[in-house]
Amino acid sequence: MPFENRPPAAQVTRRRTRVARALMAVAATCVLASGLPATAADYVQAAGSTLTFATRYQGEVFSGHFSSFRTRLSFDPQQLPDARLDVLIALGSAGTANQDRDETLHGPEFFDSSRLPRARYRASAFRHLGGNVYAADGTLSLRGVSRPVTLTFDWTPGAQPVLSGKATVNRLDFGIGAGDWDDLELIPNAVAVSTRVLLEPAAASAAR
Repeated sequence: MPFENRPPAAQVTRRRTRVARALMAVAATCVLASGLPATAADYVQAAGSTLTFATRYQGEVFSGHFSSFRTRLSFDPQQLPDARLDVLIALGSAGTANQDRDETLHGPEFFDSSRLPRARYRASAFRHLGGNVYAADGTLSLRGVSRPVTLTFDWTPGAQPVLSGKATVNRLDFGIGAGDWDDLELIPNAVAVSTRVLLEPAAASAAR
């Protein structure tokens, strides 16, 4: 008879079960792979983030902030070679709560924000300094000049992580306050920059 060598029904059932389990395992692997940090570690800036600076004028400390800046970050502590940071800063949004000082700050001797409205910081080299502390060795582009700047930051992980960082920018490297303002007794060369960036997954932001 043509079907006399057909395996028993129980054997066929077992084979089908093994095949189904193998297919389910493959499907599960694909699902897990789609959630690896290549997408999970991509973040954008959320509301409530701050970017501030501080220095001295004639010995008196003053501080200011940028009310408009944008941060994009790809970061996973386990995959530092893949980390990337990109910050775009609107120089015209700088303010120190002093109208005369702000007009000078926006003028050609300092930010020259009407002619050069943006600064940019980009980093692709990250180091682990211990605990939740990291360093990003990047490049600041400001007033047509690009110089290396290191951002040291604390990383608070979670569904909406927080990056809290500090850097020192030497203003004269970028021609900030040149001419009559380059007297270091009047204004020091080093400017302290601080940021606290609240982050959210880029995919969640794009879905809104």
